[in-house]
Amino acid sequence: MSERTESERRRAGRFEARLRTARLGSGLVLTAFVALHLANHAVLLISLEDGEAMRRWFLALWRNPVGTVLLYGSALVHFALTMQVVYRRRTLLMPAREAFQIGLGLAIPLLLAEHVLGTRVYHALSGVPDTYDFVARALWVYSPWTGARQSFATLVVWGHACLGLYFWLRYRPWFGRWAPWLLILAVLLPVLALLGFVDAGREAALTDPVPSGVDAAVIAQALATKDALLRMVYATFATIFAAVLIARALRIRRERGQLIEVRYADGRAVRVARGHSVLEASRIGGIPHNAVCGGKGRCSTCRVRITAGLDRLPVPNAVEAATLERIGAEPDVRLACQLRPVANVSVTPILAADRRRAGVGVLPSTPGREQDVAVLFCDIRGFTSLSDRRLPFDVVFLLNRYFSLVGTAVERAGGRLDKFVGDGAMAIFGLDVTREEACRQAGVAAEGIITGLDTMSRELEGELPGPLRVAIGIHAGRAIVGSMGYGGVMNVTAIGDTVNTASRLEAVAKEFDAAIVISERAASASNFDFSSYELRRVDIRGVRQPVDVRVVLPGAPLPAASVGEAAA
Repeated sequence: MSERTESERRRAGRFEARLRTARLGSGLVLTAFVALHLANHAVLLISLEDGEAMRRWFLALWRNPVGTVLLYGSALVHFALTMQVVYRRRTLLMPAREAFQIGLGLAIPLLLAEHVLGTRVYHALSGVPDTYDFVARALWVYSPWTGARQSFATLVVWGHACLGLYFWLRYRPWFGRWAPWLLILAVLLPVLALLGFVDAGREAALTDPVPSGVDAAVIAQALATKDALLRMVYATFATIFAAVLIARALRIRRERGQLIEVRYADGRAVRVARGHSVLEASRIGGIPHNAVCGGKGRCSTCRVRITAGLDRLPVPNAVEAATLERIGAEPDVRLACQLRPVANVSVTPILAADRRRAGVGVLPSTPGREQDVAVLFCDIRGFTSLSDRRLPFDVVFLLNRYFSLVGTAVERAGGRLDKFVGDGAMAIFGLDVTREEACRQAGVAAEGIITGLDTMSRELEGELPGPLRVAIGIHAGRAIVGSMGYGGVMNVTAIGDTVNTASRLEAVAKEFDAAIVISERAASASNFDFSSYELRRVDIRGVRQPVDVRVVLPGAPLPAASVGEAAA
């Protein structure tokens, strides 16, 4: 690699990083402005006077020189970056969520122009204070259609802001815990704001819209000027957008003379112009390709293995290099969203997309992430000897009865049945609750399995050589959770040391001739009283430190709390 190439790569990486920072920073400023504005509207539910009092604080924050530059500068930066996204895309084929977010970003300037011109600019032109009393009356009484458009604009702007925040925060470790509360806030804030606007409109309809001492001719002239400025803004936006589309079309036409071929492992090939990313090639060719972050290089779900043409590829930019280093990728692995081949290349997507799901760039239901879970393994004791000398139909019947009671116990407790392996089963708890609640659910499920198996043994007493017994292992901790599998067999599952330890504890339960062996970590987190059960320290294969466990022998009652929870 030449020194010049390395220097260019670093400069390009720094530029991309600055663009991402600018997009994020401007978006956060605009989101803060909109959130405070909506909160101010919500105060109108109390009274116009209270809303106006809060508005003075709002204006003090945003109508000073620093606030003005920050707000309108952020709006211009965000709009310019949206235009840049439209220009740089080699294809307009994209997942619906990406198209929706870009569409909202394009619509917002048009929707907000009338609001800005009708308040701040109109106030400067006419001298009429843009108080809540005046604006509410204008939008509610004199121009309700304008008020309806402004209400729609409120929903569009807030929806775009919430989508941006969601895509930015969704893989943070804490997001799962806070997501329900954030969703409540995201829904309540615009609803309360619109209700405040309605209430203010009704109240303002009883007041005089024009303050005394203001010349009606000045107001008329200000309205005419505002309308002219609004038409100018619309024309400017249309001109800029058309120019971007024309520039994009010219660039694509120029690039068509430099076609390359991206070949895939299944034999398909897509011819695209140089400058297209491998992910864009997949979308153009209608080839399903994962890209959880939307092609921004923040995740590694689009990564591909280069099977031919590796030596002719450009070096990774800073964004791609950082992500590849974070996942410890091998030299022949690249990110499809960042890799822009300059010659023919053959690739194999590492995370195969589900081909049954139509549409470009459709994603698995749950991308990989780390989270706290509780894992339960259970297995029928002595099932091999139990199935000897029985007809296959009888064995299948018995297993299906067992699987049914296990599945019912797990689902009633709030868990997810992961898989069956022979006569064993694995269940996951905590996909959408805290670790403490997950451990409680696992204890409730274990109680349900044992109780159900006792009932099943009594019902089949004449058909079985003895009562059915089960060995259960439970452990809690961090695990990697996501949709894993191939083709039609894609399921949400968990992998990692926590899962392996839970599986080993189920084997330990067999060694101890116990009904349940639960790690002390899971037992303590469940808040059930396991103090009366034997505490042992066991060595687990693959785990460096011994694991403290509680041993529940067959016939011993589980903690009263778990029994009560199961009954509830």
